[in-house]
This record gives sequence, C-alpha cells and structure tokens, in this order.
Amino acid sequence: MLLCVRTTLDIDDHLYQAAKVKAAKEGKTLTRVVEEALMQHLNPPNPSKRFSLRVITKRGELLPGVNIDDRDSLYEIMEGRA
Repeated sequence: MLLCVRTTLDIDDHLYQAAKVKAAKEGKTLTRVVEEALMQHLNPPNPSKRFSLRVITKRGELLPGVNIDDRDSLYEIMEGRA
C-alpha cells in the first residue's frame, strides 16, 4: 500500500521555475522531479564507486618561442594559430 503525504514547501522562485522546466522537458510531474531529487540527496551513490583520477606527469622542455608569461600567445600556440 502506497501512502502519500501532502505538504506545503517554501521554495525559491528560481529553483521552482527550474524544476518546472525540467519536469516539462522530461515529461514528468513536478512532484516526481522533487521526489527524485530528494531520493538522490538522501541516498547518495555508493562512495566505493567514486571516480578516481590518475595523474600522469611527463618531463618536457619549452618549445622555442613559447613565453609562458604571455597568456594570449599560449592560446595562439595551443590553437595552432602561431
């Protein structure tokens, strides 16, 4: 037997509008979107399945003509415009 509780919540206007838009895009009711958000918050994913980032370091040298103090020239080099 499924029991539901009707309640009144004070929600920030921007948050409410965002939730309504999400519900409409996903074809869900606002109630369902709020329930899913609460379920995710109250039952977070298993911490043992967290993502781990492996850091890779390599030795290298500056390329000729690269000035690491000049952000704009670095962007040009990285984008292949130099």
